[in-house]
Formats: sequence, structure tokens, C-alpha cells
Amino acid sequence: MTASARRELAEFLGSRRRQLSPGAVGLPPGANRRTPGLRREEVALLAGVSHTWYTWLEQGREIRPSVQVMDALARTLQLTAAEREYVLRLSGNEPAPTVEAQETMPAHLQRLMDALGPSPAYAITSTWSIVGWNRAYERLYPGVADLPAADRNLLWVVFTDPAVRRLLGDWTTDSRRFLTQFRAEVGPRLADPQVVDLVTRLQAVSPAFREGWASHDVDRFTSTERRFEHPAVGSLVLEHHQLTPADAPGLQLVVYTAAEPGSSAGLARLAG
Repeated sequence: MTASARRELAEFLGSRRRQLSPGAVGLPPGANRRTPGLRREEVALLAGVSHTWYTWLEQGREIRPSVQVMDALARTLQLTAAEREYVLRLSGNEPAPTVEAQETMPAHLQRLMDALGPSPAYAITSTWSIVGWNRAYERLYPGVADLPAADRNLLWVVFTDPAVRRLLGDWTTDSRRFLTQFRAEVGPRLADPQVVDLVTRLQAVSPAFREGWASHDVDRFTSTERRFEHPAVGSLVLEHHQLTPADAPGLQLVVYTAAEPGSSAGLARLAG
């Protein structure tokens, strides 16, 4: 485990411990609790590990917990499936695949996106920089082409661009989902200079991002419907898909398809 992964694991476990009430694990509430949630010794007892060892884990010390121990902690802290995957990766028990960083858009992938016609599509790097898009996406979000390269990042525009805030029909839910999925993806790479720079900049300008980041919430990506309120064509309900090209695993293609006939007609009008 890297130092940044140990620190993130420590902070994540502590945040989940403080969120779990004693009653949820069958313990009496207790009248002398000075802090919310479970105590470290209670988590250790329920997970079958020593109090000292668990304290070291929450202190970010250089130890290597096994899969069995992390599973016991996941059960004790009642982690979701996405949170369990996250702590396994952070603890080095489910290493993230190592892929070559890719910062440019291959021509053949650009042609693929262009062939999608009225379906908006864009490509992002491992740090969510937007490196390519088709005409349909530029019609959906006209500002993408005018952004400085340093700001052409999906998480950055979601939390800082008023046009994107108006475009997303449920910005509060959608922005939080983007944040939790980003954290789940980059958790083992939080020391990456690009990640550090992006997070630092967002914390400085977005209270909503600061609050969400401090929660340590994570979630896995699932294809889902997302509502857009476009000034030219009105409401669009689009299904969000994410694909990893086999020959460019450092990139992810994001494609929006119409989830209902009205949205299909809206995309056609938008495409002109």
C-alpha cells in the first residue's frame, strides 16, 4: 500500500465507523459516548481483531491487512458492495489494473463517436479530463469546445460551470453521483499529481464538492437514466453508458442514448 492509500483507507474506515450507530450492530447506545458512532474497540471486537491493530489501521500505519480481515471489517461496518471493493483496492487486496495513461484521443475512437449520429458521446482519461467528443455532445453542451484545456474535466465542469448546473435536471443528485464514482475510481491514486491538483482546485471553489469529498462516500458506476434540461429542445431523458476500449484502456467512452421516444426526437432536433 502506498502512503496515500493507507491514509485514505484510514480516513474512510473512520468515517464509516462514526456513521454506524451502536444499535445497528446490537450494542446498547450508552450514555457516556462523546462522539457519534462506534468506538474503535467495538469495531475491533465485532470484527475479531485486536484493538491495537485496528487503531494502527485507522492511523494509517504501514500494515498489510488480509482479504479475510477486510471482509470482516466490511461486514462489521455494514459496507455496501461498492465500499467493500473500495477498501479491498485501497488495502492492496484487489489491485487496480495498471494501464498506460492516455491523454490524447486516437483517431479511430473519434471516428467511432462521430458514427453515433445524434447520440452524444465523449471520452475521458483516468483523471476524467475530456479529450474528445462528437458533434452531438457539442450540441448538448456547447461550452465544451471553448473551455481551456486545464478546465476541460468532467468533474470540474459539473461543479463549476453554471451552464452544466442548469443542463443537469437533478444537479444535486447527479453531481454527488459523479463525485462518489470518481473517488471510487481514483482512490488508490489519490497521490497522483493530476488528482491532487483537481481535488485541491475544486475544494477551493465549490462548497458542494468540499462537503461531498469530506464524506468519503464511494459508489460504483451503473448505467442509469439522466435528465437534461436543454435550452433549445427542452427535457431529455438519456441513458448514460460507459465503455472502455480494448485497445485504449486508459480512456473511457461515455455515450448517451435516448431513453424514450420524446427524447429520441429531441436529440434528432438538436442534431439538426
